[in-house]
Amino acid sequence: MTATAVSGVIDAISYLGLGHVFTANMTGNVVILGFAAAGAPGFSVLGSLVSLAAFLLGAGVAGRLATIMGSGTPHRQLRWVLGVELILLAAATAVAFATSHAIVPLIALTALAMGLRNGTVRKLAVPDVTTTVLTLTLTGLASDSKPAGGSNPRAGRRLASVLAMLAGAFGGALLVRHVGVGWPLLAATVGTAVAVLAVPRSDTAS
Repeated sequence: MTATAVSGVIDAISYLGLGHVFTANMTGNVVILGFAAAGAPGFSVLGSLVSLAAFLLGAGVAGRLATIMGSGTPHRQLRWVLGVELILLAAATAVAFATSHAIVPLIALTALAMGLRNGTVRKLAVPDVTTTVLTLTLTGLASDSKPAGGSNPRAGRRLASVLAMLAGAFGGALLVRHVGVGWPLLAATVGTAVAVLAVPRSDTAS
């Protein structure tokens, strides 16, 4: 759930601190492009396009990595990708502390990191854990609930994902509002390091 909380921090940074774009949630960018095309003010077409391109690149690399590494090394693959995410977020943190004018590079670095992670999580197919998008998770909570006639499978995991994202977004928003984007990026970097350490060291063949 640490990775999900990091996603909340990243979207708080990108939306509140990098010109109203998303770098973890690509649905938001597609909607923003629609708003901008309709003439709505305050949205960055360039930022959204850069975010989409970097995210897609990261997801594509994740897919290629899954093909190369095979299906029998999920923990190794996840550690590797989270390690790359850690490097990218550390680079973004350094850029943010060095200058306040590098918005496009920060968008590209964080979106690339989130694309890598999202692509990897999708390939690993962990039920109800996407780490960046909660629409299907929330849908599952409602449609599979007992009032809806379901058995409420994995309700705890689903709810934990929602709360982790909420906590990350809340903390990230507070930091962006009061100290800029450097410190929340540092927090996201540390959170990713924790996630790397939490990945089990052993793999079992599927």
